[in-house]
Amino acid sequence: MSFTAIFDDSFWDVLNETVHNQSVYVVDPKTLPCEIKPLSTTGAITLCVILCLNFLLAIPGNLLVGWVIGTNKQALTPSDVYLFHLTVADGLMALTLPFWGVALLQGWVFGDFMCKFLNLIMEANFYTSILFLACISIDRYLVIVHASESLRSRQRMCSWLLCAAVWALGSALALPALFNEVSRLDPDSWRMICSENFDIGSASSWRLATRGFRHIFGFFLPLCVMITCYSITITRLLRTRGFQKHRAMKVIIAVVIVFLLCWTPYHITMMVDTLMRAAVIPYDCAMRKEVNLSLDISNSLALFHSCINPVLYAFVGEKFRRRMKLLLQRKARQERMSGSKGTFSRSTSQTSDGKGAVL
Repeated sequence: MSFTAIFDDSFWDVLNETVHNQSVYVVDPKTLPCEIKPLSTTGAITLCVILCLNFLLAIPGNLLVGWVIGTNKQALTPSDVYLFHLTVADGLMALTLPFWGVALLQGWVFGDFMCKFLNLIMEANFYTSILFLACISIDRYLVIVHASESLRSRQRMCSWLLCAAVWALGSALALPALFNEVSRLDPDSWRMICSENFDIGSASSWRLATRGFRHIFGFFLPLCVMITCYSITITRLLRTRGFQKHRAMKVIIAVVIVFLLCWTPYHITMMVDTLMRAAVIPYDCAMRKEVNLSLDISNSLALFHSCINPVLYAFVGEKFRRRMKLLLQRKARQERMSGSKGTFSRSTSQTSDGKGAVL
């Protein structure tokens, strides 16, 4: 997930062909590389504002959710554990956004190490956050459809192990981000970009494999898990009575809709880009420019999912609001007590000084 244009090397393959002495090479305009310029100033500023807004919303929201869950003195449920790790993943992803905002305006100015490091963090948390959403859907399915005390105790034991497995899988899937490196946008330009550069084997094969993993583990597989679990859960809720049923159904439907709205445009655009690079879709320079612009826009909009997650999974939940209210009340009482103690100590000190002066 990068905010810089990734240029296609397949159009340069004609230069590697052997030209016989008796043949005349005729340049085909369709095989010439497409000159892709950076975003306009207005476009770059707009995307930068979107990233900054996402950063300002995601960091406080995820910190608040993490604080409420982390300070809970009761035993955490598996959903609480997954939600806590989800806030960590979304928070880490949001921390990278200011760097990409600067890169949109000034080009990449942070060096090769930060290019690899920030892409690695972003890719790892891209996978883990979506996989934790799938874990939450599985847990809610088990709690509602297969509710039993013995199952809940086993779930609590396995939830931390599953979290470790998700982080390990997300980190492994993010390793191709190490192929990112800094290069010039144009030989005659000062502007630097941070983009993929597969210099081992076939670049097209590497790109196809990494994007295949991104679509499967970062979209289709979690989406199938969420739709399956939530469909069965909603079916079970429809057979029950009570007001809480309707509240749970609204949250579940909102989770799926927001997930689709945030990530479907990005993955569709990425698939079109991959098919163009694989020559499945006929090459067109105008379409190439539109796809590059769509990648930047859909990538920025998809990241809003990191600041919507706290609202959907925490603030909508009655239990979370009750916990947050109790914590705020407890903190307010502690501040009042500390303030009263400070006032009492100051008044005692003043009284002692007065007595000393009199004596």
